[in-house]
Amino acid sequence: MSRIVAFTPTSDEIDARPVQVTKVVVTGALWPLGRRVVKLLSADSSFEVTQISRGDGVIEDDVDVLVHLAPGDHDALAAGGRSAVVGTPELLEGASRFGATHVVLLSSAMVYGAWPNNPIPLTEDTVLRPDSGFAFARQLATGEQLVDDWRDALEGREACVLRPVPAMASDGSSSLVRALAAGMGGRLGEDDVPAQFLHLDDLADAVVLAVKKRLNGVYNVAPDGFVPSSRVRSLWGMAPRLRLPDRLSESLSDWRWRFQRGPIPPGLRPYVRSTWLVSNGRLRAEGWAPTVTNEQAFVEGTNAKWWTMLTPKRKQEISLGVMSVAVIMIVVTALRSLSKYQRQR
Repeated sequence: MSRIVAFTPTSDEIDARPVQVTKVVVTGALWPLGRRVVKLLSADSSFEVTQISRGDGVIEDDVDVLVHLAPGDHDALAAGGRSAVVGTPELLEGASRFGATHVVLLSSAMVYGAWPNNPIPLTEDTVLRPDSGFAFARQLATGEQLVDDWRDALEGREACVLRPVPAMASDGSSSLVRALAAGMGGRLGEDDVPAQFLHLDDLADAVVLAVKKRLNGVYNVAPDGFVPSSRVRSLWGMAPRLRLPDRLSESLSDWRWRFQRGPIPPGLRPYVRSTWLVSNGRLRAEGWAPTVTNEQAFVEGTNAKWWTMLTPKRKQEISLGVMSVAVIMIVVTALRSLSKYQRQR
């Protein structure tokens, strides 16, 4: 009869064991979000990261995970006149050929569309209704379908689609996000829509979490809560202005955009007129948590003045403090003048 002898490895033997390395390919690695994701993944010895600067690059070696961030780089796509879908079929084909079993795709919450009858908040199960006049959102929805088809084509594959709200930071607010931020809160009426703004650091954390936990399915990425339209105006420091009828406002906005005098291109207009707030509950349940509030992300991403974030109470406290200091300085100056006058007599 054979005898089983227990064996306990020493700490040196444990340290000498090879670490299983996950090979990750990251597209869109040069824009601010891509740099953050590459830095976070590279800091973990269990990942080997290969960077592809654009979305139409080619996978040429074995890969476990494809992180496709390029579709979210709106400015790079616009500069090259490329669709957000360009390169995605080829990347997925390369991922299949070189053994990838997990894909993380960066999409956008804009694929839900901005409609007056949107539920509040939008969840991942909400039907996609991207506005027909906004090609970028429709392209992202097409990219999501391509990734879904890739996952369903072979058993054992997993795919995670991240749908962030407008994401910004001091080093990375795209022209699209800046246009959205400029348009939100600009109508001055009861039907002004609230807004959500995400910091790129929190979005990068969500991408890395999706890789590490091999998340499968769709996840919204947004801070907790939202910013009321009146607060957006306050953060911008907008002055009161006359509200125009919608039709006249549209004509004026088109004219301003045509002559580079206005921030809102026609296709974006629905997104500053109808609510499209999203829930972050599903991603929170996986362990992700935002570290930057909507207002903080907005101020950093738009270079709004820091004092616009102060509450009325805090502003009053500061005003009283300044007044107190001024009174003290006046009294001290008066006493010094009186003392000097008395010495001269």
